[in-house]
Amino acid sequence: MGECKWDYREALSKAILFFEGQRSGKLPANQRIEWRRDSGLSDGASAHVDLTGGYHDAGDNVKFGFPMAFTTTMLSWSVLEFGGFMGSDLSNAKTAIRWATDYLLKATSHPGTIYVQVGDPNNDHKCWERPEDMDTARTAYKIDSQNPGSDVAAETAAALAAASLVFRKTDPSYSKRLIHASMMVFDFSDKHRGSYINALKSAVCPFYCSYSGYQDELLWGAAWLHKATKNAEYLNYIQANGQSLGADESDNIFGWFNKNVGTRVLLSKEFLVDKVQSLQEFKSLADKYVCAILPRSKYTPGGLLYLLPEVNLQYVTSASFLLLTYAKYLSSSKQLVSCGEVTVTPHKIRAIARSQVDYILGSNPLEMSYMVGYGSKYPQRIHHRGSSLPSVAQHPQAIGCIPGFQFLNSNASNPNLLVGAVVGGPDANDHFPDDRHDYQHSEPTTYINAPLLGSLAYLAHSTHS
Repeated sequence: MGECKWDYREALSKAILFFEGQRSGKLPANQRIEWRRDSGLSDGASAHVDLTGGYHDAGDNVKFGFPMAFTTTMLSWSVLEFGGFMGSDLSNAKTAIRWATDYLLKATSHPGTIYVQVGDPNNDHKCWERPEDMDTARTAYKIDSQNPGSDVAAETAAALAAASLVFRKTDPSYSKRLIHASMMVFDFSDKHRGSYINALKSAVCPFYCSYSGYQDELLWGAAWLHKATKNAEYLNYIQANGQSLGADESDNIFGWFNKNVGTRVLLSKEFLVDKVQSLQEFKSLADKYVCAILPRSKYTPGGLLYLLPEVNLQYVTSASFLLLTYAKYLSSSKQLVSCGEVTVTPHKIRAIARSQVDYILGSNPLEMSYMVGYGSKYPQRIHHRGSSLPSVAQHPQAIGCIPGFQFLNSNASNPNLLVGAVVGGPDANDHFPDDRHDYQHSEPTTYINAPLLGSLAYLAHSTHS
């Protein structure tokens, strides 16, 4: 791919570091984002369970299980596809995964019950507080057989299965725990079908409503379990349920609420590389996705893939990862993609993905990086409580719910650098206001960063190999 002015290796290190800023729970001695302190140490106590740990998904203090599980799946997939290119960053990437899976194991350790959220989001969003000062209700929300949640449960199963592959060689006993939990959770999600918004609507909507239903997660979870176990039971499930669970739908958004495109690419490998002939349709469905990404109408004037107005960069990072991963599968099987009369090579697919990562790092009309702490110009006023409030070291006294809003409303730059955080990004015209109130564009999330790890690892390797 040749030389590039962007240092992908530095960006990768920082993208991983971001997850340390999102940690909840008791922080380890080697915590590198030092302005953070312990938080949420009594999470789960109200339900007499231990739900400490895990991640805040974005700039608030709730632990939403649905995006946390998706983040974990994508961190794991990043490592599985491109971990060999991560060098010294691989151990930190695995640590980021384990911080999540340790929590997900706790959340799924009670038979017939899965804890899917900690914190009342309606109260949390009425406050602007550091995680260390939280005094809003840390309600523990759960699903069970009477109140099912196949979407969040099957995504959790996918996360545990994907992570089991990450740790299979380095920590086989932990890997076995993960796969056992994954199988139990998937069985529960399939047996007790329903969306978690029916049981928990006021707690999960409009924050993380399951907009695409739960069918896509069931197929995604089965795909990951098949990849992790090679058990024919899961392959049979995919073959029997693929159509009814939406495999052939033509949506082209991949993110925390819609897994269809990801499933297509994941299962295309089974056909392309492992020669499972019964999964040939997933190759043609993945081809359709590539063709749908190509039209110029999908991009901003400055060249950014623009799919949805809110937090658009989450769809850019996930699309870039899928394109690089699919290009890898195509290359290894010497296949191409046909979009009508246009033939698309793996090289062309990689070039599209790289252009998107480059845009995020600074190849854009504003010449700014959308990753905090990377480059000379990046967002200064991100929508993030811990970053925008004085740190505990600087201001040891608690800052209450309402007094904290003075920091949300300030025009000053955030005092604490959340290094590696990628924000929601610019609008359809490549404009970015850098306004703390504008959460659609200025809030970072774990699921923006998670798939970016794989892309950055690949690009760091390909530009120097």
